Amino acid sequence: MPAGLLGIEQLSREEIEAILNRAKDYQPMQDHAFKRLEILKGRMIVNLFYEASTRTRTSFEIAAKRLGADAISITAAGSSVSKGESLVDTLNTLAAMRPDAIVMRHAA
Repeated sequence: MPAGLLGIEQLSREEIEAILNRAKDYQPMQDHAFKRLEILKGRMIVNLFYEASTRTRTSFEIAAKRLGADAISITAAGSSVSKGESLVDTLNTLAAMRPDAIVMRHAA
């Protein structure tokens, strides 16, 4: 699987099926609460959303936290983009802070 995933177009059918099969392992059984795991303990995830998206943003935040990661979310309105900073500059700034993953939603 590629290190920088920009869309599912990069993935083979087998890779997509492997991801979905792995995801089944993390689903709670009927009537059981989600259990916080430590798989991503000590990892930092940055969610960068240029488009409004309550469900998607929240889903990524909750997933990261349930897997033990620290997660922060940044919106375009709450970033330097609102002052004219380019997407490339924003990503370079975030990358310099060395998060373990950047999840981004952007129209491009």
